[in-house]
Amino acid sequence: MGGNYSNLPQTTLPNLTTHKKALGPDYLGTDTKKPPFDGRYIPWSVPYAQYSPVDYTAGVVAAAPVWADPDVRKTKEHLHFNTTDGKVNRVSFMGVYDVNDCVPVNPIGRTGMKGRGLLGKWGPNHAADPIVTRWKKDGGGNTMTRDGMGILEFVAIKRNDTGEWAIPGGMVDNGECVSITLKREFGEEAFNSLAISAKETAELKQQLDTLFKAGKKIYSGYVDDPRNTDNAWMETVAMNFHDDVGTTHRFKLKAGSDAGGVRWLAIDKKIPLYASHYDFVKQVCRVHNAYFEQ
Repeated sequence: MGGNYSNLPQTTLPNLTTHKKALGPDYLGTDTKKPPFDGRYIPWSVPYAQYSPVDYTAGVVAAAPVWADPDVRKTKEHLHFNTTDGKVNRVSFMGVYDVNDCVPVNPIGRTGMKGRGLLGKWGPNHAADPIVTRWKKDGGGNTMTRDGMGILEFVAIKRNDTGEWAIPGGMVDNGECVSITLKREFGEEAFNSLAISAKETAELKQQLDTLFKAGKKIYSGYVDDPRNTDNAWMETVAMNFHDDVGTTHRFKLKAGSDAGGVRWLAIDKKIPLYASHYDFVKQVCRVHNAYFEQ
């Protein structure tokens, strides 16, 4: 794992082939309303002459910070879509996407909003999601079961913006290998690594290096994220790092500044998870033949 994450093949999950959370009705963290429309009109292949998406780009994005693209609709600046543009990876796991009037077109379909919303990049915005799991144990150290199947638990953070539990992942920096992103984001979100001592940092690095030596890809592709628009969308590589030797029992979890909490969360019921994370943890349970409530 590592290197050029865009070369990883797409992994298909059935629930991630259309929009649900990306449809609103309110855009994440704002009072901006998305116009409602029948779900059958999500695909661009279905004609919809009445479609009138709201145009919204958050002020923090429009201010052109270093992590954001310029507003090419105004500047007419030529960005190299569907390829690597300098250090910016604009390749989509979904294949070649269309570009109309200088901006990319969401490959899944209509969302009810154009512009970039809260996303910095036009087109795909790449993330990495580390799913760290272990078997849930009872007081005697035995794996807990339900319906004859072991129960998994994973490290989850509570998002401040939605209040939902989520995988502690984040955005891939320009030019960064996904393997680095996975460890960096996990450390920042689940251990508050940006605010610990040098000694604690060294201990954490050793623990994460051991745990992250081997992982299994769960998914790579489009994410049904509430921040998605017609012109900007989230894609991710979700990797499972499973602890079978007890490394994680030495973990001292502490939520980073962007999280409202962090904990080991048992995957034994339907819990409200952010974006497509529900589908990811369900797939992890399938991989390990673990219990998952239907």
